[in-house]
Amino acid sequence: MPLRRPIIVIPARFSASASALRYGAEVTARRVLESVYAAGGEPVVVHPHAPSGRISAAEVADRLWFADGVLLPGGGDIAAHLYGATPSPSAYDVDDDQDAFDIAVARVAIERRLPLLGICRGTQIVNVALGGNLIQDMADAGGNHRHVTHPIAVAPDTLTAELIGATPTISCYHHQCIGLLGNGLRPTAHAADGVIEAVELDTHDGWYLGVQWHPEDTAADDPAQAALFSALVNAARERVPA
Repeated sequence: MPLRRPIIVIPARFSASASALRYGAEVTARRVLESVYAAGGEPVVVHPHAPSGRISAAEVADRLWFADGVLLPGGGDIAAHLYGATPSPSAYDVDDDQDAFDIAVARVAIERRLPLLGICRGTQIVNVALGGNLIQDMADAGGNHRHVTHPIAVAPDTLTAELIGATPTISCYHHQCIGLLGNGLRPTAHAADGVIEAVELDTHDGWYLGVQWHPEDTAADDPAQAALFSALVNAARERVPA
């Protein structure tokens, strides 16, 4: 019998509506799921249950007992109070339940050494979970990373460079970004305007990479972006029982 596909847990995103549904929905970007599946993983979307913005890491650990790896995807903004800031008027789709659940997932994945890939908001979640903060609106400094593609410079001798090369072109959609780095994180890629585009965590020997861009946008046609999903799945495959 062949080994089963590694199970990659992906927290759902709350949505006010979806075209096929009459009420509020929980969604995940189809391209994220397709990218994980194409890499050989089995994407499993989980409900972000955190009543009144409260949930313990122990509760989340119990729910993720079956996970071989975790992907924290993009989504709305993170509540500013979680990193000691006053909310910006430009913040959108902030949800306390979503934030609490995602932060607990990040901490459980790091503590249990679960392979973890953060995408856009997911990377920001890990940064906040580790004590870092965010620049709430890059437009205040004249930056625009919404609906754009641009090259980045990747630090040599890093996992990021090993997977995507030295100067890949990426697809971005974000108006917030990492400010102060969380404990243990180090930047491994930057945009020309200085924005941190990728981070690694040396203390997470189970494999962690956070990217500020959306590799799922181009993974179907760009082997460098597909390699990010393959690396996550390959790391998760080591946890699949023989």
